[in-house]
Order: sequence, then C-alpha cells, then structure tokens
Amino acid sequence: FEERISLMTTPPITMFLAALSFAYFSKALSGSYMKSTITQLERRFDIPSYLIGVIDGSFEIGNLLVIAFVSYFGAKLHRPKIIAIGCVLMSFGTFLIAMPHFILGRYKFQSSVRASMNSTTTFGPCPASSAEFTQAGCEQESSVSMWIYVFLGNVLRGIGETPVHPLGISYIDDYARSENAALYISCVQTISIIGPVFGYLLGSLCAKIYVDIGYVNMETITITPGDARWVGAWWLGYLIAGAITLMSAVPFWFLPKSLPIPVDKQLNANFTPEQTRFIKDSPSAMEHKFRPEEPANFHQMAKEFVPTLKSLLGSPVYITYLCVTIIQFNSLIGMVTYKPKYIEQHYGKSASKANFLMGMVNIPAVALGMFSGGVVMKKFKLGVMGAAKFAFGTSLLGYFLSLFFFAMGCDNAKVAGITMSYTGVEGLSYQQPSLFSECNSGCLCSGSDWDPVCGENGITYVSPCLAGCTSSTGAGKNTVFNQCRCVAVTGAGSQPSNLTASLGHCPIRDSCDTMFPYFLFLSVITSFIISLGGTPGFMLLIRCIKPEFKSLALGVHTLATRTLAGIPAPIYFGAVIDTTCLKWGNTTCGRRGACRIYNTTAYRVVYLGLTMGLRSVSFFLCILGFALLRRHVKQEEKIALTNGNVEMEFESLRKEESNNSIHSDQFVRALDCNPDRETRL
Repeated sequence: FEERISLMTTPPITMFLAALSFAYFSKALSGSYMKSTITQLERRFDIPSYLIGVIDGSFEIGNLLVIAFVSYFGAKLHRPKIIAIGCVLMSFGTFLIAMPHFILGRYKFQSSVRASMNSTTTFGPCPASSAEFTQAGCEQESSVSMWIYVFLGNVLRGIGETPVHPLGISYIDDYARSENAALYISCVQTISIIGPVFGYLLGSLCAKIYVDIGYVNMETITITPGDARWVGAWWLGYLIAGAITLMSAVPFWFLPKSLPIPVDKQLNANFTPEQTRFIKDSPSAMEHKFRPEEPANFHQMAKEFVPTLKSLLGSPVYITYLCVTIIQFNSLIGMVTYKPKYIEQHYGKSASKANFLMGMVNIPAVALGMFSGGVVMKKFKLGVMGAAKFAFGTSLLGYFLSLFFFAMGCDNAKVAGITMSYTGVEGLSYQQPSLFSECNSGCLCSGSDWDPVCGENGITYVSPCLAGCTSSTGAGKNTVFNQCRCVAVTGAGSQPSNLTASLGHCPIRDSCDTMFPYFLFLSVITSFIISLGGTPGFMLLIRCIKPEFKSLALGVHTLATRTLAGIPAPIYFGAVIDTTCLKWGNTTCGRRGACRIYNTTAYRVVYLGLTMGLRSVSFFLCILGFALLRRHVKQEEKIALTNGNVEMEFESLRKEESNNSIHSDQFVRALDCNPDRETRL
C-alpha cells in the first residue's frame, strides 16, 4: 500500500519541486547579474557609486512593499499561480531594466581619435568640434534620468520575487512526505546557489561585448574592455535573464492549488475498508498533512499578534542574534556588491574577468562552505552552544585571515597631473589646475576630458592634448600620437624630437600583477571558512526560539536584515568609495558623471576598513550573546530536568498504584480461594 501511495503522490510534488528549483535558479541568476553590471551601469548612465547602491537596494524595497501581504494571504490562495504571477512580474521588471538601452541611442565616449585618420594629421591647439558636440549632446539629453527605469525595474523584480520563497517552501512542506521535505528543500537551496555562478558568467560574457554591438562598426571603436570608458552589452544579459524568468512561470500555471492526496478521500474508492483502515494507521500516510484547513479567525489572530511579537522581542537572546546578523549582513552585502569593482580598480582587471572570477571561484567556495558546515553539524551532532561556538570560531578565523588583504595592495597608477606631477614627482592632486603644465600650455586643452594615452616613459596622460601631442599616425585602435612634448623619454641616447604615446592606460605594474593570485587564493579560503558557519548560525536561530515563535522569528529576521542591511549597505558603501575618486567624468551637459580613476590606496583602506570594522563590532556583540545564550541553555536544561523529575515521579506513582492494585486483587483472590473460610448467616 505504501508503494502505491508513493506512486500516486510523487509525480505532482516532483513537478512542483522541478518548477520551484527553476524559479530559484532564474531569480538567483538575474540577481547576481545585477551585481555584475554595476560598473557598466555607472559608465552608461554617468552616475556615481552611491546611486548604484540605491538601484541595488531597490530590489529589497520592492520585496518589503508586499512581503507581509503575500506571506499572510498568499498561503490561503492558489499558491502555484501566485508564484507564477511573481515570476511574470520578475521577468517584466528585468525587461524594464534593459529598456533604457533602446531609448538612449548610441553610446558616445570622449575620444580624440577620428575613424578616418589614415595618415599624419596635425592637431590644432583646441579640438574644433568639442563645443558644438557638447551643446548638441546636451540638447538631446533626456529630462528624466534613464537610471530611474533601472530603479523601477529592480523594484518590480523585488515585488515579483516575494512569493517564491515563502509560498514555495510551505507548499513543499505541506504536500511532501516528512522524511523527504528536508531533502527537497535542500535541493532547492542548492539550485539557488548555482544561479549566481551562471549570473556572473553571463555578466562576464556580456561585459566583453561592446554596448552597441550590431549597430556600429567595431573597427571605429578605439577603447578596449579594460578602459574606464568601456561599456559592455549590459542590456543583453537582462533580456536573457528576463526570458529565463518568464519561462520559469509556465509550469506553475498547470499545477493544482493542493495535491489530491488526502488518505480519507482518495483511498476509500480503491481499497476495502480493512485496507483503508490499515493505510490510515500507517505513519507513511501522513494523514495530518491533509486535514482540511480551518477557517482563519482574523480577529483572534490580530489580538494575539501584538502579545506574541512583544514576547519575541522581549527575548534577549533573539534580539542579540538579530543585531549581530544585521551588522554582519551589512558587511557581507556591501563587500559582495562592490567586490568585482574592487578587483577592476585595484588590480587593473577588466569587468569581464572580475565577473568570471566571482562566478567560477568565489561563489563555488561559498556553496561548498555552506554544505560542509551542514555536514559538520550533522556528523558531530552540535547542540545550541556547539553551533554558536562553531559559527563564531569560523567567522573569527575568516576575520583574521581577511586582515592580510590590507597587505596585498597596489600602488596608484602613474597618471600625470593626478597621481604624479609632469616632472615625475609622485603626489596626489584633486585640483584640475594640476593637469596643466608648461609642456601643454599652448594647446588650450580641456581639463574635463578623459581620453588616456600611454607615453613611452610608462606614464599615463589624461588626454593626447594634455600630453602635449601635436600629430598622430594610424587609425582606430592603431593610432599613435607623435611629438608629445610632455613625454620625457628615459634611457641614454634617446632623442626627444619624436616622443610618442599610444591609446589607453599604461600596462599594470608587474608587482601588482604578481600580487593578484595571492589575493585570489586568500579570497577563496576566507569565503569558504566564513561560509562554514552559515548553516550552524541559521540553525542557532531556529533552536533558541520557542516552537510557536519560529515563523514569526524568521519573518522578523528577514524583514530586519533586508530593511537595515540590504537597502542601506550598498548605498553607504558606494558613498564612501566615491570619496576616493581622483578624476570624475562629465556628462554632455557638464554634470559630474562616473569616476574615471580612484586613489587605489584610499579605495583599499575604506573598502576593506568598512567591511572589517562592521565585523569587529559584531564580535563584541557576540560576547554578550554567548553570555545570554549560556544562561538561556541552563534555564532550558533546568526546566527540562524539572519536567523530567515530575514525569518520573508521576511514572513512579502510577507504577506504585498499579502494583497496589495488583496486590489488592491478589489478596481478594486469595480470600476467595481460602478453604477455611465460612459463610455464616
């Protein structure tokens, strides 16, 4: 009978499991792809990092707008269709993010190179068409910033994602066998970890492709993916992610509101009463899963909500745990959001390579760490205190290893007028006048342009004009600038009459290139070690809360971390990173655009310092948490011991009463059988 029940129940729940896994994969893919495009969006819309943080946090805003409504009322409606609607909204939001690409027109970047150059050309002291181009571009600039569409699309993504997790997991828990539910949920979580791998790989692929691919002649594009002006085909990945998300909605439309497996309804028609009674008594039938739901008493629930919430928030252990996780989530979210950009700016890697490394190296290390943490917890059967110590120990070890990142720094790139003077003296300058020198004084150059060239001396100049170049040869990417008066050629016997410069930044320093593999190795190790404590830390939340408070505790935890970490962390991390910018780009209307070059040392200090500082604060709270948790465990043990003694006493009294009853019966029977007994009238 159990085998026949399994055949009847497995197909529907398996279909739902496959559909939910695909939905988790699609939402994780689009979310990680958003992280991979932050530098592309900065450059395309000419916005600073803090606005990228606002866009990134808008997903959490959309989620919070409807999470209470969906979690409460969604469970009473047709859950698969609610999830399908959510997937459709996610796909529409993803498509909306890509829409500005088709509105803005072609991407135009500042360049001194003309596609028609195929012979020696003499530059005038002032670029002839610069003023006209700026004016025309400004007239064409939209009155509404295009990044607003990206913001709104991400909000819509957050709204659509809301029902997937709570309704999907509850559906599995309601209609799967109890021994299979945990396995099914772990499968879904595993698939959700695979999503970011593909998301970052998609980001790596799209970052290699020029933004206007198919619309422009690539021979005329003079910049490379490593250039600060390069914008990849960011919109293409959103179209792909949106299509995948839309496909994930299809299966849910065909799934039932509830799976028709109640034992008392389905089996009566196929089995005899004796067989039905046997199946109902079998534990594998899980009859409790199919009892009809009682209508909700909204008035009673409303009356009980405030006292329950007050009781939950009155738990010192829970409040401390909440504070610790909020602070650590701030550190984690801020670090992960800007890690690809840190790799780009600090180690001189392209956006494509940074995203590839995140997808193929960091994310698998995190997934392996979370899985290994669960295995360790199961093998050693860690209790509440054991899980807390393990989570704290791995986090602390990862913290100390992360301190070595401060030593893995690179010097600032040599850029004349920004990180060093034209005479070769190193020193930072944020003032535009420092871009001008005697060697380029007769050129009437613009200090707001960013069109870097690399001189023969290994020093980068902000533009050919500021390098003092008066002519050029070649065309497109092969253009070479000649007679650059600001380039001081090194080496004996060099003639200063034909000093040249080539397009783009000078190559990255050898010492920094050598340091990068060590950074990557340490990044993988620390990601794995810190992730080891993820599963025990989550189980700690489950086990230190009363069973009747678990759902509310998880809901409050999710709400708090998204509100106080998911939304603000990318914003203030981006704002702090903006303070390290040395040279800002400019829009066609003269507004400040995206940053072109950062103070590498300051970037490393503020990025790593903010990450490590937040984690340091959380460790101090952990000390308080351990004291409260130890007291909580002792109280629970004392209560359990008291209850155990009461049960033992009750069992002893019951046995004693039973023995007395037996003795009395034996005594009565003995009297009844006594032959000397006489009945007297």
